[in-house]
Amino acid sequence: MIRGARHYNQEMVTTPEDPVAAQSRYEPVIGLEVHVQLLTRTKIFCGCSTQFGDPPNSNVCPVCLGLPGPLPVLNQRAVEFAVLAATALNCKINQTSIFARKNYFYPDLPKGYQISQYDKPLAEHGYIEIKGATGLKRIGITRVHLEEDAGKSLHDGLPDSGDWTSIDLNRSGVPLIEIVSEPDIALPDEAHEYLTRLKEIILYTGVSDCNMEEGSLRCDANVSIRPRGETRFGTKAEVKNVNSFRFIRHALEYEIERHQQVLESGGRIVQETRLYNSAEGKTYSMRSKEQAHDYRYFPEPDLLPLVVDEKWRKQITDQLPELPAARRARMVEQYGITEYDATTLTGTRSLADQFEEAAKAAKNPKRVANLVQSELLGRLNAAGLEIEQSPISMEGVAMSADLVESGAISGKMLKELYDLAFGRREDFPAIYEKEKPKQLTDIAAIEKIIDEVIAANPRQLEQYRAGKKTVIGFFVGQVMKASKGQANPAMVNELLAKKLG
Repeated sequence: MIRGARHYNQEMVTTPEDPVAAQSRYEPVIGLEVHVQLLTRTKIFCGCSTQFGDPPNSNVCPVCLGLPGPLPVLNQRAVEFAVLAATALNCKINQTSIFARKNYFYPDLPKGYQISQYDKPLAEHGYIEIKGATGLKRIGITRVHLEEDAGKSLHDGLPDSGDWTSIDLNRSGVPLIEIVSEPDIALPDEAHEYLTRLKEIILYTGVSDCNMEEGSLRCDANVSIRPRGETRFGTKAEVKNVNSFRFIRHALEYEIERHQQVLESGGRIVQETRLYNSAEGKTYSMRSKEQAHDYRYFPEPDLLPLVVDEKWRKQITDQLPELPAARRARMVEQYGITEYDATTLTGTRSLADQFEEAAKAAKNPKRVANLVQSELLGRLNAAGLEIEQSPISMEGVAMSADLVESGAISGKMLKELYDLAFGRREDFPAIYEKEKPKQLTDIAAIEKIIDEVIAANPRQLEQYRAGKKTVIGFFVGQVMKASKGQANPAMVNELLAKKLG
């Protein structure tokens, strides 16, 4: 165990006289480094389990403990997952890549070096397309490379331990890919959009669960500013290990403003690593980084070059599913839904799969899309449930869409049935069979209700006949209320228009 006080170097920043003018004079430059844990059952160079949450230091062996003598053996599945992810990110897969030792000291790195890739990575020259301020924008990906994860420091993790820090090496050796973007990101909102699209793509490939709370996806952001029109980069700060995309956006916003204030007050930006405090919405200096670390990379002598020939690469990439962007475009064309609808419905592969099953079974796919978004997802969010936990299946959504489409039930009835389904944790078909709500479609019965409503509201009738046609909405509401929501809305509107006219 290591004992020592932890602290942040706080600094005072003065506010410039005209922050708006400062913003117009400078432009941010942002690059992101994303580490993604691969969803293999065993570690990258040994047979230890990658199971999250096991007791500390229970999934370790001489290889991942860095003991003298044992040799690393590369996990084939980790390579296949990395190739899948890199291909989905439009990268060129290098036929030959080299593992290297990245040398540095840190308590959770028992060997004193990390096995990674340096000048010859697995994949390079990819991109992700995002929605920028002026339309589609391509963010370049410099490289995707394989490496092993380090262990984890647990601060104050033991009872009555004061400021003790303990080390858990279960994570040591878990396979990672590092995805390094080009410095093409100009705004914190673009960084958020890039990360959202990146996570979406990785989830579709199935190579990681991207669980930020468990550390399966971690992001470091490099940010600098420079005078508008300048081509040289400014001095950058690195913000490390921010645990949500929202906080990454906030950290970048804070850093951009801090850089502007320092320069406007005549100061100099120091190259450093900073940590983001989400409670305060501020970053604090962690350590200075005046010069880039010299990690003294050299080829890993215990591992042969990794060769992914064309035949193996094709076998791997043939497993790629239809990716989100292509799926959105197809769904807009196939089902006649909007791009916004398609973006929501392809948020996860599971949701998209289930929606398509329902859309193909229903009479009106667009109505299914509307019900999923307006009725199903809202209730799931309120209940804190995932789509896989929904009491209403997509078959139930399709059935409800067809009932509304045919006029068998009204929109109000549908909402009530959905509420019952969630309350009782039963699927829509079962609830509908028990409740059997009937829509009132008898013309004479509806006309009788309309006559009673018109007679009870002479002032609104006078307003309508004086030219205020919007008053018809009032009458529709009153008729639906008098019929307890059972009158067919289309018939109510049609009959009201005739009666009022």
